[in-house]
Amino acid sequence: MEFMGALGWSDLCTFALFGMLFLFFAEIFRITFPTSNIPPGRKPFPFVGNVPQIIKDPMKFINEMKNYGEISSVYLGRKPSISLNTIGVAREALLQNGSDFLGRPLIPVLDWVIHGKGIVMANGDSWKQQRKFALHTLRSFGFGKKSLEERVSEEAKCLAEELEKQGEKPCDPQFWLMNATSNIICSIVFGNRFDYDNERFCHLLDIVNKNIIMTGSVIGQIFNLVPIIKYLPGPQQQIQRNAKEFTAFISEAVKEHHTTLDRENPRDFIDAYIMEIEKQNSNPESSFCEENMVFSVADLFLAGTDTTSTTLRWGLMFMLDHPDIQERCHQEIADVIGYERCPSMEDRANMHYVLATLHEIQRFANITPLGVMRGVTTETQLRGFRLAKGTQVFVNMTAIFTNKDHWKFPNEFNPGNFLDDEGKFLKHEFFVPFSLGPRLCLGEQLARMELFIFFTSLLQRLRFTHPPGVTSSHNDGIFGLIRSPKPFKLVCQKREF
Repeated sequence: MEFMGALGWSDLCTFALFGMLFLFFAEIFRITFPTSNIPPGRKPFPFVGNVPQIIKDPMKFINEMKNYGEISSVYLGRKPSISLNTIGVAREALLQNGSDFLGRPLIPVLDWVIHGKGIVMANGDSWKQQRKFALHTLRSFGFGKKSLEERVSEEAKCLAEELEKQGEKPCDPQFWLMNATSNIICSIVFGNRFDYDNERFCHLLDIVNKNIIMTGSVIGQIFNLVPIIKYLPGPQQQIQRNAKEFTAFISEAVKEHHTTLDRENPRDFIDAYIMEIEKQNSNPESSFCEENMVFSVADLFLAGTDTTSTTLRWGLMFMLDHPDIQERCHQEIADVIGYERCPSMEDRANMHYVLATLHEIQRFANITPLGVMRGVTTETQLRGFRLAKGTQVFVNMTAIFTNKDHWKFPNEFNPGNFLDDEGKFLKHEFFVPFSLGPRLCLGEQLARMELFIFFTSLLQRLRFTHPPGVTSSHNDGIFGLIRSPKPFKLVCQKREF
């Protein structure tokens, strides 16, 4: 204290300045002369890494990662993350050495609202238990008295009717697509669907969409760099408010299920989860609890709503910009299915062009440009590089989906990427939109079913065109947790049968 008292303000400021300069140059030295074997990558800035470059133009930055080799580094702050830029190295990591890449990294903005609960961001035994239960239960309730395919077909019919009502009035399809896709997972999770004019549910879909954009936006990146801002006022607080409102909606549904539960006849995922909590009550190793139930339901809802509806939005945008492809798809639908019945999954075998178009929509839309982040669970080696435990790992879907050595038309929207010389559908080994390995998307089957039935049902009944005066769309998209198209409007014209 005597020492501090002997110093004046000018001396303290001088010490603080020299301290900051020392830290700055130490950081420069650390970046310039790394002590560990780190893959090559774009040079990071001190303390913030590559975040400013990512914020400036995320898709350009991601696309350039492949220039540094099959494996490259990217700094989201001071620690290096790893980008897997080819299908070969991705398979080696996630399939051949899957147990070493089984985790999820700690992402501050997501941990703030999820707390490591649920399925998607969970780790260890909790993740294994939750995923196994979810897979078993979804199968049980997806194929009961009323098959999942029938539910999707009925919802697709409702969706087409709602869009048809818009007539010649330009409309943004986002709301209807989100409501339709969410109703499928809602029927399994909550036991019921929601009408398109349900104001509360529409509000929930809106805040869910906003949170998906915000957590991957500039404010989300800043939060990940400086998590202490969770204690400060600012736009980041809206993320927490939205999350609490959404989980409160789920908690309310859970409370209602408790009061109406019939253990002999469980109605849906929530009923089954309540019974599993009771069953596991005496097991000290169990991760089944009310909090995990709420976040597992939230994960299923988000995964079953936004990814599929976003892909369909991209698909309609591409159909606006490529009316020749839209008409060829419609003609194949008319030839194979006609106009009297709804499409079924059995029709896929005879609809090569439609199937190729759907796959091309997923490839070109590229809604998860870096996949869903993995975390290294134990120190490991990959292609000569040492990866420390906890290292974040990305699968560079952008590089894989645009590799000129593997795609006939890597940088343009063209269903020919999935057609052979005879015009038959061609399975492509480099098409991995649902990821690889044990963390493979558990909703893959549902997503494939929804995409096919919704897409064919819409093009069977409707023709989609740009509003008057509009000739093309903005394909650069909005970068968030999911890469979504910028808002656009279309005109839904009823086809004459």
